[in-house]
Amino acid sequence: MGLEQDFDSGISVNDLKLALRGHVKEGYKFTSGQELKEGDDGYNSDPTLEDKVHVLVCVVPADAVSRLSDQMVKKIRNVRLAASELGIPQLAIITKVDDDCPAVKKDTSNIYKSKYLKEKVDRFHQQLGLPLNCIFLVKNYSDETESNDKINAAILCALKQMVMYGEDFLNDL
Repeated sequence: MGLEQDFDSGISVNDLKLALRGHVKEGYKFTSGQELKEGDDGYNSDPTLEDKVHVLVCVVPADAVSRLSDQMVKKIRNVRLAASELGIPQLAIITKVDDDCPAVKKDTSNIYKSKYLKEKVDRFHQQLGLPLNCIFLVKNYSDETESNDKINAAILCALKQMVMYGEDFLNDL
């Protein structure tokens, strides 16, 4: 379950804040409209470093960037602020770029050459306040039956940054 446009649907911002601090037990099933509270079965009252979030990654399909409501932006910013207060690094991945940009659909190596996608990244940067170098573009595997180096390069770049940011977070503790 992820964040949803409506105020009272999807995972609650408060539950995400609990997860950032490690207070959500492994395997807990989030329920829309029902927040986790101290004493609940899924609440971890004594989180270890292993239970805590080391990197916050926001994943949004490219076609949704221009449709994010003010309410959704507010939710994401609220979670980002909580992560910042905890020193947790933050990244964003904009997915399905090929579905949103014909030039990338034609040739995946155009991901970071596309002016259209650059505008999407700039808009997302303005909406959420994430640094531009923390927003990554990837094409999802959907119709492919074999591995593709061009698709893999963008995915691996984003994954590498997630791992590096997480290692930096742990090293700074």
